[in-house]
Amino acid sequence: MPTNFTVVKVEDMGDGSNSGAAAGGSRPISLDKVFQDEGDITNLQEPESDENLKESTPFINSNNDEDHSYDGKNMALYEEEMDSTPMVASLLNKLANYTNLTQGVREHEEAEDGGRRVAVMVPQMGTFVGVYLPCMQNILGVILFLRLTWIVGTAGILESFAIVSMCCICTLLTAISMSAIATNGMVPAGGSYYMISRSLGPEFGGAVGLCFYLGTTFAGSLYILGTIEILLTYIVPTATIFKDNNGEATPNNMRVYGTCCLLLMALVVFVGVKYVNKLALVFLSCVVLSIMAIYAGAIKTLIELPEFSVCLLGNRSLKNELFESCAKMEVLNNNSVTTDLWNFFCESEYGNATCDEFFTLNNLTEIPAIPGLLSGVIKDNMWSNYGPAGMVIEKNNLHSESPQIPSTDRDQYFVFNDITTYFTLLVGIYFPSVTGIMAGSNRSGDLRDAQRSIPVGTILAILTTSFLYISFVLLFGACIEGVVLRDKFGVSVKKNPVIGVLAWPSPLVIVIGSFFSCCGAGLQSLTGAPRLLQAIAHDGIIPFLQ
Repeated sequence: MPTNFTVVKVEDMGDGSNSGAAAGGSRPISLDKVFQDEGDITNLQEPESDENLKESTPFINSNNDEDHSYDGKNMALYEEEMDSTPMVASLLNKLANYTNLTQGVREHEEAEDGGRRVAVMVPQMGTFVGVYLPCMQNILGVILFLRLTWIVGTAGILESFAIVSMCCICTLLTAISMSAIATNGMVPAGGSYYMISRSLGPEFGGAVGLCFYLGTTFAGSLYILGTIEILLTYIVPTATIFKDNNGEATPNNMRVYGTCCLLLMALVVFVGVKYVNKLALVFLSCVVLSIMAIYAGAIKTLIELPEFSVCLLGNRSLKNELFESCAKMEVLNNNSVTTDLWNFFCESEYGNATCDEFFTLNNLTEIPAIPGLLSGVIKDNMWSNYGPAGMVIEKNNLHSESPQIPSTDRDQYFVFNDITTYFTLLVGIYFPSVTGIMAGSNRSGDLRDAQRSIPVGTILAILTTSFLYISFVLLFGACIEGVVLRDKFGVSVKKNPVIGVLAWPSPLVIVIGSFFSCCGAGLQSLTGAPRLLQAIAHDGIIPFLQ
């Protein structure tokens, strides 16, 4: 049976409700008051969560008294609305904001800038910019530009393949283990140390974190020494302070200039890593341009050979930075005159002067430093050429006459081995060139999808750099003369880096590119190592660091 109700609006009693009740309740209680009381009781019993609050206010222009913020929230109804930015423009924007700093460094700098805290940005890095490029930049470094040609010339192509394969397989297995951790649950922000310590426990995390800290610290010294070697050997060779009896630079120059460079980099990091962050794209561009110049130079040898040549006395390589003409006598104004080489090995400049016996018995030969891909020099560079320190670098398939009484008075004009070489030594020298695979996991807090980006980006970077190193071993062995490959500092090619002799259009591309690459890697090590030690100390694993 239907019943009709009539709702009559009744004014609130306000403060006089008690008096009304005391009068016998002659006036009815307000419905608004009842509903308000019930709402208060519900709020006291069950606090409203943030999700319920969002659902209770579906409109942006809400009339509620509370002000809700919608900044940074995705209000799109469909996913297609978020893909309005073109792919090329999005990629260029990501490259413009590219950073090679470890997780937390940039946010820490921005938070302390101006004495105010800045809200951390929502992670927006993908696999390519967040993991692949940092790993590539860290793996391709100083060893590639300064020592890989010497390793190929000393170990030969076959053993160089073995060295590269061993080191790349080692890092690939490490990356696979790291990927297993990254895909096993949520990846925490804070880099590889946090990822390992939060997944495997503080014991494993502390042990691995300390080794990682020491490795990052010593890597900084490696990059600083590489920077100073490029500076003193190829850019400003006249800046050497300490010299030996033969006029050669001594290791004390590396110590003095390396200490000054370390202090300068530490000052830059102390002033602010945001300045380092601004140069991250410059350092990455130097690496990419240098690699492209190497490949372009190797291809160019099929068309035209570089102008660099090597002067051999018998089968021994000479330091041609000291002379221009690779001959004993030359014709000048229809007259035969002696050359600078004659003055080096003889007592006077006259033709009847007494000369070194090895210089008298052997002829001078000038051969191209870069014979090219079609020259067949790959057959000569296939096998190893190990030797003790002080051994003269000689061309294998060339014969020379040796004197009955060997003399060492003129040996300073030949190219020598500076250290004793053997297989395990070359493995130890090459191995730092494949490190740097943790660069992607160090940015775990900046990645949009860390579980997917870390394994894919790291393994792809390792495979790419392994291909680059193997191809470089093959190109160096097939293009460059063996005596030039074993010349560590390029003194037989006018004091140019051997890899720069092959590069196109000029060796300066490699010199400048490797210099800035080493500077950037050194700055990154100095910014990343203290942050890692700070994270270890913050966890309280090592008591005295607290």
